[in-house]
Amino acid sequence: MQLDLLSALGATTLGAALGGLGGLLGIGGGILAIPLLGSLYGMDQTLAQGTALVMMVPNVLLGFWRYRQRSPFPLLLAVRIGALSVVATWLAAHLALGLDKALLRQVFAGFMLLLGAYFWRAAGQGSPARGQPWPARYLPGVGLIGGACGGFFGVGSGIVAAPILVRGFGKGQTEAQGLALALVVPAALVALASYSRAGEVDWRLGACLAAGGVLTVSPGVALAYRLPALLLRRLFALMLWLTAAMTWWLG
Repeated sequence: MQLDLLSALGATTLGAALGGLGGLLGIGGGILAIPLLGSLYGMDQTLAQGTALVMMVPNVLLGFWRYRQRSPFPLLLAVRIGALSVVATWLAAHLALGLDKALLRQVFAGFMLLLGAYFWRAAGQGSPARGQPWPARYLPGVGLIGGACGGFFGVGSGIVAAPILVRGFGKGQTEAQGLALALVVPAALVALASYSRAGEVDWRLGACLAAGGVLTVSPGVALAYRLPALLLRRLFALMLWLTAAMTWWLG
């Protein structure tokens, strides 16, 4: 896609808005970028997913660093979670590239709808930790589950990982969002490589989105630490429902 100056500025502005939201919620911003790329730029589902990944990679790297600055967690644990996500992401991305694009879009929307319902219900249950937290030795398994979702849908690995870390392992909301980004980083890189080899990436547009995103990720992370965890989970659910609606109606 050829971009003139006005289009490039518009894409950079869009990237800035998505980057701030991604920092706030511990995601890369690609979850909303996918339906927007489909409606604003006429991209099919796989091209939109691949292009969104160009924005996500620098966003999640910066977000991971900022969250770890504020809520330190073992770097080795983050590496183990991320390593397991790589294999799952690679396999799932190849599966997604072979599916019908319209079907993939509908599955993506349904996935967002169900996740949003889960977050809204979980937010209303008060304290996320129920009973004894799961043993820490199972934490790397979160990478397998999140990586599979990230590879299949292009985004979503951190969105799946965060509630598992909160509800299963008793992590705080902001700590869970930071740890979730540990698997988003390698998963996004592997998925981007897979989509790129298949020719399903618009690098020019993705670079403009990324340039805007890196300017607003840090303020978004800072805001996350000022908001109550309950409100963050509610915002997460609303964002997922909005994504599902945009995918169905604008896709």
